[in-house]
Amino acid sequence: MTRLHVFLSHGLESGPGSTKVQAMKQAAEAFPGVTALALDHRSSKDPEVRLQQMQTAMEKAGAVPELTVLAGSSMGGWVCAQTSSVSPVLGCFMLAPALALPKYPQSSPVIQARYRQIIHGWADDVVPVMPVLELAREQEIPTLVLPDGHRLENSLDKVVSEFREFLETCTSDLNQL
Repeated sequence: MTRLHVFLSHGLESGPGSTKVQAMKQAAEAFPGVTALALDHRSSKDPEVRLQQMQTAMEKAGAVPELTVLAGSSMGGWVCAQTSSVSPVLGCFMLAPALALPKYPQSSPVIQARYRQIIHGWADDVVPVMPVLELAREQEIPTLVLPDGHRLENSLDKVVSEFREFLETCTSDLNQL
């Protein structure tokens, strides 16, 4: 029986089969009672459409927000942050999230997940790290900045390790219920 749903949201130019998404999906599925779903957003580059795809996927899966973890990279991180701003979920794990960008819709959502974490690269040339750090400071979101670029391709092992620890925290919280 599923106790926890994990939804993975990829970036603008990526897909559900990307190395990061699949590594995180595999890490999530190693936990008993966890169902992990990698969304396929490739049909649209519109952030609002992708946001609706996340909401539809959660509804279709019967996911209860309090038993849901969202994880996303870049635009997928924005999708997760924005989803958690309107539907407080258990966890929101964001990689180089497209936050605090001046031309992005609702670029600074209040992330209402119980557990939150951001991982970003110092050398990110797509989503500048400093505005994301400012947003993280304002919302007191734990943030790890690595010597890597936007795709965090040189930090895959660290990303997966951090995600595993994040899920351990979320699942241990559930075990207290």
